[in-house]
Amino acid sequence: MPLRIRPFTVAVAGGSGSGKTSLTRALVAALGTDRCAALDHDSYYRDLSHLPMAARAATNFDHPQSLENGLLARHLADLREGRPVQRPSYDFATHCRRPETTLVEPRPIILCEGILLLAVPELRDAFDLRVFIDTPADVRALRRVLRDIVERGRTVESVVHQYLASVRPMHERFVEPARATADVVLGWQHQPHEWAATIVAVLRGRLARDGRAGHFLAASSS
Repeated sequence: MPLRIRPFTVAVAGGSGSGKTSLTRALVAALGTDRCAALDHDSYYRDLSHLPMAARAATNFDHPQSLENGLLARHLADLREGRPVQRPSYDFATHCRRPETTLVEPRPIILCEGILLLAVPELRDAFDLRVFIDTPADVRALRRVLRDIVERGRTVESVVHQYLASVRPMHERFVEPARATADVVLGWQHQPHEWAATIVAVLRGRLARDGRAGHFLAASSS
């Protein structure tokens, strides 16, 4: 659909395993794919194909420098200007970027989820609304173990090692302090559709206040 107004950008942040992907999916379901497009920061991990596997596995993937933040910033700028982008695709088993990309068309609402979105100034400043999901460390750790074993083919030992070596210290250094920059902080106890209803209500209020395409949300579920 052609865009007559500048899209409204939303960051969904929080620690690893906090529920960011669940909220993003719930928002897409609530708003509809004609009203919103979604990006994920994880797709922008740097390609490590030039390194041996041992060196790839030893990389600190929880530090902002492990991601191609400049590329994501350019993609967000393009979408805000009404231009489509080719989102990269990342293979977490090999730590390499896949050759195929995914076309993302501009929409009135642009969602982006990621652990470090609010910790990188050039990304944080690109969002009109910043959301942070506040989930306890033990819940996040358990969810991450299950995800990495089932979805990414990792061993329990490798997941635990990574959590202690980089996930936990990087969360304390980058993710948790960035919570203070969020416009909305969501409690972990609620279900994704409840989170989505809260954010849709905030979006309605923001868009009505700014006069920015509030009618796009008029028929969305809440």
